[in-house]
Amino acid sequence: MSRILIIIGVILLLAGIIWYFLEKVGLTFPPRLPGDILIKKGNTTIYFPIVSSILVSIILTLLLYLISRFKF
Repeated sequence: MSRILIIIGVILLLAGIIWYFLEKVGLTFPPRLPGDILIKKGNTTIYFPIVSSILVSIILTLLLYLISRFKF
């Protein structure tokens, strides 16, 4: 169990480092699409990725449908 937790921790650390540097370059994940709500007031930022969530949901639904359809 401890080995699994260490591996998960290392994966999360690497994902965080990669995410940090991608944001410095100007790439964001998920990309901010028109229809996503971004509210900035002072030091507080609130982001509601409504359109991004819908898009990810549609893509995952289609992908899972295709996998289940062609599964032997």
